[in-house]
Amino acid sequence: MGGRGGAICNPKSLLPLLFSPRLAPIRRISHLTVRMASPPDPSAPPPPSSAPSSSASSAIDFLSLCHRLKTTERTGWVQRGVRKPESVADHMYRMGIMSLVFEDIPGINRDRCVKMALVHDIAEAIVGDITPSDGVPKLEKSRREREALDYMCKVLGGGSRAKEIGELWMEYEDNSSPEAKLVKDFDKVEMILQALEYEDEQGIDLEEFFESTAGKFKTDVGKAWASEIVSRRKRGK
Repeated sequence: MGGRGGAICNPKSLLPLLFSPRLAPIRRISHLTVRMASPPDPSAPPPPSSAPSSSASSAIDFLSLCHRLKTTERTGWVQRGVRKPESVADHMYRMGIMSLVFEDIPGINRDRCVKMALVHDIAEAIVGDITPSDGVPKLEKSRREREALDYMCKVLGGGSRAKEIGELWMEYEDNSSPEAKLVKDFDKVEMILQALEYEDEQGIDLEEFFESTAGKFKTDVGKAWASEIVSRRKRGK
């Protein structure tokens, strides 16, 4: 998934992306100017300052693109009239905390869980928070997100960090490891915890979020935390 080779991103080329409609076709990415650097001559090393400068530029371009995660509100809450709903970044951050505080589980790599939680929705910086109610088929949603992720890895400049982000995202998407299964449970746990908080704070009924996740937790931690949240909800009514 991660882009290969270096990439130099013209900051102006990000503008059509940053201000495109939330569900605009991901092919908009192809209109952006991304100039791939020519392979260096192995016999002529680059000037000492060029590599750090290029790396810093790519990192800031990538981080600026990630800014949209802080400003993109979670669609489910918006559609149900929640006031001042959380952003995608808010959701990912608390999932990262969940990955940090669960008790040790044999065979589970905690650091990998934290990293996975931090990148699992990263493509939404480009495609937005697509939900079933948007009418986008599952395969099309996956295609958009994969293409967005690939673009973001190229903006980052390729290399080992971009490769790791791509691998973590794909592992989560494919649910292909014990860590991915746990983080997917955290995704649902975070959602119902947030639903409970909105119910308490705003006096609204978000029952459908609890119904949609009931019986779908796959790990012992996920089941225990979800059960605690549901119990607190019942006691509060």
